[in-house]
Amino acid sequence: MSSRARPEFDPELKAGLAVVGGVFPPTITPNLIAFMRRSYASPPIDDTLRGRAIIRSEHTIAGHRGEPIQVSVLRPTRAGSPRPGIVFVHSGGLMFGDRFSGADLVLDWVDKLGAVLVAVEYRLAPEFPDPFPREDCYAALEWAAAMAGQLGIRHDRLMVAGASSGGGLAAGMALAARDRDGPALCGQVLDYPMLDDRGVTASTGQFDGVGVWDRVSNETGWSALLGEARGGPDVSPYAAPARATDLSGLPPAFIDVGAAEIFRDEAIAYADGLWAAGGDAELHVWSGGFHAFDIFAPHTVVARGMVRTRDTWVEKILAD
Repeated sequence: MSSRARPEFDPELKAGLAVVGGVFPPTITPNLIAFMRRSYASPPIDDTLRGRAIIRSEHTIAGHRGEPIQVSVLRPTRAGSPRPGIVFVHSGGLMFGDRFSGADLVLDWVDKLGAVLVAVEYRLAPEFPDPFPREDCYAALEWAAAMAGQLGIRHDRLMVAGASSGGGLAAGMALAARDRDGPALCGQVLDYPMLDDRGVTASTGQFDGVGVWDRVSNETGWSALLGEARGGPDVSPYAAPARATDLSGLPPAFIDVGAAEIFRDEAIAYADGLWAAGGDAELHVWSGGFHAFDIFAPHTVVARGMVRTRDTWVEKILAD
């Protein structure tokens, strides 16, 4: 464990870390990928949706290279006129998780804000390295835009959102949509996003063997995606958005991150890059927050505040 000075965890969050470690070890090495795919699998979606006014439909679409992937569309049951649409990309370090991982935290966007959520089952590394995950996600974005009329989505209110690796993939989708003259986006939600494969920030070195998702875990995830290209000169900004040299012309961004996690500095730098390019970003750095504390400790005061703040921004962006 590193002895390097680092911010302290929020006391309420710290109390929950012992429980978290049983299902999500702080250090993930390649030999733990199979375990993580079991422990991080989402609960049955019917259980998650029970009691909510949400309709689910399943679709097989063409992903990268035209190969089939699954997407789920969650709609409010009382939606009449077209509603805002959100392409949601799950967390899991690029190696595990499924399209419903973390979805419970954004279901209020469907049954309370009236949005249509498109959840993407992108293919996972290392079996499917770059560009599979990002191009699967971009294919889902283009599908959602092309099918907007049938899905009940407004063309002028389409957003991308994701957490951790999903946040990085969402940022990559926004960059690709700009560069490829793709779907127009009204916003991007980047929760504690995984943006930089180079591992050079101060916060990356502050968390070894502690919290959730440490430096070694990050190296494992990026290596699974990029192989020997990790850290080198030939990595696409659509895979690692921190490498983008031009952040102009991007949709408004909501970026949040814990102060006590490795992604703190790259998230701050990305928001700063958006501002420097004349863009719109709202940044929140949560004191004492470890990585993905809203997922692993949703009952805590700081997690409730995080979710409330994020929902308020989404409601503002999706409104007329």
